[in-house]
Amino acid sequence: MDYHLISALITFAFVSTITPGPNNIMLASSGANFGFQRTIPHMLGIGLGFSFMVFLVGIGLIQIFDLYPVSYSILKTVSIVYLIFLAYKIATTSSSKETQHQSQPLSFMQAASFQWVNPKAWTMALTAMSAYTPSHSIQAIFLCAIIFALVNLPSVSFWTILGQQSRQILSNPKRLRAFNILMAGLLIISIYPLLFE
Repeated sequence: MDYHLISALITFAFVSTITPGPNNIMLASSGANFGFQRTIPHMLGIGLGFSFMVFLVGIGLIQIFDLYPVSYSILKTVSIVYLIFLAYKIATTSSSKETQHQSQPLSFMQAASFQWVNPKAWTMALTAMSAYTPSHSIQAIFLCAIIFALVNLPSVSFWTILGQQSRQILSNPKRLRAFNILMAGLLIISIYPLLFE
């Protein structure tokens, strides 16, 4: 992979991971509700889970969709249902401090597993493999996964900090409730492109 292709991949990785999507919406919500430290496993789950997904897509996982087209429809349906479930959980997160302490942000494994039903993650992984690893060599695929892992860290941190910084504004239970409903609504909106594919 030459220098220009690597530069283009880094730019694509940054733009695609910093822009709003299901992961970043959930991180902002988690930062606001649980703070930065409690959201770290969620952040690491996204970064490492997505990079692992990119690697597996690169080494041939995508061929399953070519061989069994119905598997894509199943994945799409599961994605929509799971995103609706997560939106419901975010919208109904209690604003009371006592209940917030009892509830938990996503764990590392939950966040890593979520990448497999995240439509934006699939789009990013497929685009990265088709546009930035033309040789499809194992080295190029591995480099692509590593670049995403490194670029993802500041992106997920930004959204978590953004949510955490809003905690003072959201210290009022009504405002926090409104914020959670807004985040849930944005998560539902992120499903829209899936419905018309």
